[in-house]
Amino acid sequence: MANLDIKTLENWLWEAACKIRGEIDAPKYKEYILPLIFIKRLSDVFEDEVEKLIEEFGDKETALEVLEADHSLVKFYVPEIARWESIKKHPKNGLGLYLTDVVRALAKENPKLQGVVDIVDFNATQAGKRIISDERLHELINTLSKYRLGIKDVPPDIIGHAYEYLLRKFAEGSGQSAGEFYTPAEVGRLMARILDPEPGQSIYDPCVGSAGLLIKAQLYFKDKYKDQKVADLKFYGQEILHFSYAMARMNIFIHDMDAEVALGDTMNHPAFKNDDGSLMQFDLIATNPMWNQDFPQSTYENDSFNRFIYGYPPSSSADWGWLQHVNASLKENGKAAVVLDTGSVSRGSGTEGRNRERDIRKKFVENDLIEAVILLPENLFYNTTAPGVIIVLNKNKKHKNEILLINASEKFTKGRPKNILTEEGIKEIAEVYHQWKEVERLSKIITKEEAERTDYNLSPSRYITISEENKVLPLEDAIVLVKEAEEERIKAEKELKEILEEALGMEL
Repeated sequence: MANLDIKTLENWLWEAACKIRGEIDAPKYKEYILPLIFIKRLSDVFEDEVEKLIEEFGDKETALEVLEADHSLVKFYVPEIARWESIKKHPKNGLGLYLTDVVRALAKENPKLQGVVDIVDFNATQAGKRIISDERLHELINTLSKYRLGIKDVPPDIIGHAYEYLLRKFAEGSGQSAGEFYTPAEVGRLMARILDPEPGQSIYDPCVGSAGLLIKAQLYFKDKYKDQKVADLKFYGQEILHFSYAMARMNIFIHDMDAEVALGDTMNHPAFKNDDGSLMQFDLIATNPMWNQDFPQSTYENDSFNRFIYGYPPSSSADWGWLQHVNASLKENGKAAVVLDTGSVSRGSGTEGRNRERDIRKKFVENDLIEAVILLPENLFYNTTAPGVIIVLNKNKKHKNEILLINASEKFTKGRPKNILTEEGIKEIAEVYHQWKEVERLSKIITKEEAERTDYNLSPSRYITISEENKVLPLEDAIVLVKEAEEERIKAEKELKEILEEALGMEL
């Protein structure tokens, strides 16, 4: 079926996913269906490429002979065992074992796909029982065989959209773990508008997940420049979870992007480095790290990349650790959009004595690195109902010594199970940002001196009142504050013990 539209594609792929519902938990669907969709796309595109070679060489036999001798004539070489016709014809019995052989054969023929398609064992068992039976796999293959996913059937952007749709659907069934790999698409679109990438720039995401934020930047860029001949963007990302890394690679291949994605722990072992061992730097960064992550103090103390120059964040929340990694990874004129917990811009302000997060925030303000803070609506994200903020860092601010605060908490429509940031809201927020203007009940521009007077509380709701309701402190923020207080108590007890031991001349 030519020109498969988005809605038909989404419904079809969700119908396929439903074929394995009940047999495995919802969060596990993606581990089986997404690689199969990717394989079908590879196979159908390969068929289309073979057809072009047949036109060039006159007959199929000659075309296949030439292709066998030179696999570089196609983007990905699909061996016969992995061609969809072979998969479709395979009998029900032994299908799981066969599909596992398929992904291994694909990875062997295409080194770029190693660690991407071959991470799934379709024949895997748990407690002596197959995780997904041959019967369900057979139903899944039959459903996926309804339509082609070739070059003429569906463009990369549309199948990529459907891939994102499935990731969102899986996130809805994944509860707390979803935020590890999925940022709502509309938040990604807003970040792309804020960053506004230009031809030839590099974009990096240190917590790349399924690569959604990089892809939103690419789609925005392509829409802006359309058919103009401009230098494309270069993308980089790192991901700690193996399956999310594989999803990112598949997503990037589907979107035909020029991207390097590395597997590993960015905070402890950043992958992108220069020849001299220093951190590679990028024009733009878009990222949504896990909020309030726990990292031991040794992570910061033993850092060899000089990232944490403004101080070590508390072990209870790595938010300002991530911001310092982002800052260190930006070029001299670079800009970043980082999604974090709302508490990251206010915790510690107004408290007496030293507070590590507030003190780091103060240094960012004093060094004029924070350009804007955008408060998002509640209940957008799949791993929390908390609203979240986008912190915009800019090393080349047009408006020096000023910070734009935007309270977009009302820019949503009710959805199930989550609220949705509206397209009108996205356009309005981006316009306010790029035009640098104050709008009643939406935005306010403050100076560094005003930030100092509020003890570096940069929460937009502190300056822009929309509702008179008393806001209850979000649970996530309360937990961080309790952990922080406990950490300070332990530190104080240790210091007191050392003072007493020195005074008494004995070990207590």
